[in-house]
Amino acid sequence: VQLQASGGGLVQAGGSLRLSCAASGRTFSNYAMAWFRQAPGKEREFVATIRWGGGSTCYAESVKGRFAISRDNAKNTVYLQLNSLKPEDTAVYYCAAKGPLVFYSADRCFDAPHDYDYWGQGTLVTVSS
Repeated sequence: VQLQASGGGLVQAGGSLRLSCAASGRTFSNYAMAWFRQAPGKEREFVATIRWGGGSTCYAESVKGRFAISRDNAKNTVYLQLNSLKPEDTAVYYCAAKGPLVFYSADRCFDAPHDYDYWGQGTLVTVSS
């Protein structure tokens, strides 16, 4: 499995960015895909996750209503739309994949780094005040 994250950059507070995660190497219909982030000196934290097959999502409380995760099956790509950005959103953003999923309920939210088997290289988002 290869995950290639892109789309990071420098943006002013209140602005928007869209991150992309191109996935390859498997059929991902039975996978969970996620975005995590890690700010300097802090631990990696969960941002959002989506089930590739059914499309169910869940979000960290800190980004609910501002960020949106989605996927494009034809392009094998997962997106993270970041709106109303704040300086505290500054971090390296990583995409991750978990699967294939077996014996899990469709609405289970995998929100810990150790849940995930595959990681992309990260893309830096910097939000200036």
